[in-house]
Amino acid sequence: MIRLKRRKFLFLSTGFVIFGVKNLMAIEKLKLSDTEWRSRLTEEEYYILRQHGTERPGFSVLNNEKRKGIYQCVGCDLPLFSSDMKYDSGTGWPSFFDYLPNSLGFKNDFKLVIPRKEYHCAKCGGHHGHVFKDGPEPTGLRYCNNGITLNFIPD
Repeated sequence: MIRLKRRKFLFLSTGFVIFGVKNLMAIEKLKLSDTEWRSRLTEEEYYILRQHGTERPGFSVLNNEKRKGIYQCVGCDLPLFSSDMKYDSGTGWPSFFDYLPNSLGFKNDFKLVIPRKEYHCAKCGGHHGHVFKDGPEPTGLRYCNNGITLNFIPD
């Protein structure tokens, strides 16, 4: 049986409460130069992932994807979402009500004056979209993703 010292136990417990289970494990970061990113990504992928762009609504073939599988970051192949988390939000972008553990990072985005919560890949830092509080249960959240930033891997 592993015995934890009281201080370490309190520290770990606080981490569970403050950050939630999804954020306890660290992902090894992928750091590439701008030149390496440009050679690795298409022009559109680079614009969205590295320059925080947005694709046109209805543009992504993933809007109509109904098969079981995993959605990975196009920049680094980190799994971000499961098909079980996907739903049709009617917005024109692939939408999910939750994400896979340790896969996303968050920051506030003030580009439209009204603050929005932006999310990005925890491994490569690539911009994927924004999260809104108008999604279905069980989370009530909508992770509105640029489809061009995802690779779908069917089961």
